[in-house]
Amino acid sequence: MATRILVDHRAGGATAAGAPAEPTLVAASVAPALPPQIARIVPSAAPAPLRHPEKANRPDNPIKRKPDWIRVKAPTHPVYHETRKLMRDNKLVTVCEEAACPNIGECWSQRHATMMIMGEICTRACSFCNITTGMPKALDLDEPRRVGDAVAALGLRHVVITSVDRDDLKDGGAGHFARTIASIRAAAPGTTIEILTPDFLRKPGALEVVVEARPDVFNHNLETVPRLYPTIRPGARYYHSLRLLDEVKQLDPGIFTKSGVMVGLGEARMEVLQVMDDMRSAEIDFLTIGQYLQPTVKHAAVDRFVEPSEFEDYARLARAKGFLLVSATPLTRSSYHADQDFAALRAARDASLGRSPATAA
Repeated sequence: MATRILVDHRAGGATAAGAPAEPTLVAASVAPALPPQIARIVPSAAPAPLRHPEKANRPDNPIKRKPDWIRVKAPTHPVYHETRKLMRDNKLVTVCEEAACPNIGECWSQRHATMMIMGEICTRACSFCNITTGMPKALDLDEPRRVGDAVAALGLRHVVITSVDRDDLKDGGAGHFARTIASIRAAAPGTTIEILTPDFLRKPGALEVVVEARPDVFNHNLETVPRLYPTIRPGARYYHSLRLLDEVKQLDPGIFTKSGVMVGLGEARMEVLQVMDDMRSAEIDFLTIGQYLQPTVKHAAVDRFVEPSEFEDYARLARAKGFLLVSATPLTRSSYHADQDFAALRAARDASLGRSPATAA
């Protein structure tokens, strides 16, 4: 079984199935509820905090109707509901929900979800992202142990670990990534580990700490073309992100590198092809391309919905440029089918080196 889970820091983190964490009281539950007849006339003294306060004053961007090829059915599979119940019973939260992923029905029906460490509040304010923005809480130093225990208890074959950006930390959370990887290695040595990291911008030495922990796949998404960075990814720098992935290969050529971009944000075809060339110059192994979907009216608008035939064309060109693996469809996301993709990635490298999987190191 290949399951990916996400720690809920609001409820004390991950626990093994059947051993839910002790619930943590939230501010809204401290005071007793007002009687209904009074609640109707007494305004709330503490309105709920905005999920994206930095976007509150932006003009609305109407959300376009999705074409038939990108619509997904409401989840009805019984395993989806079992997975949802498992998440709730164990006080877990998923990036699948936080980022409003369109694949949640399919993935949860296969008991797939993606782990996010270091909290659920991001210090960045990217205009495409639905993760909550604000000042994160202090790191939970026991989290790496709990993550390792959860991976072992669930018998995972492949696990994906992502995180929010933590610009408030001196190392950007690199040490926490390394401790989490080490904990999984100790608790579940047969599990392969894929990480999707922040850019560690202005965090000297951070990347080396993560690479020394030896994840199997190091993923960092470029997200879009350089021209759109000021509006789509204003807190990041395109060439820094590209250099980050290049340095992973220089530090440890055995680690697979992976990156992804969204299309439909106003980029030109030639700009996407140039990003592919930039990625190959950094020896990136695995490219993902998916359609950008607008989370709310306050987020960046969808410029257009890219036709499936264009994704097929991007995939064909990317393979010709030398990527070991390419996933390019409207619904492709970074962690979509990550376990199957890792097996395909390893097989592709073995084939490129002229060796069979049976003799691969």
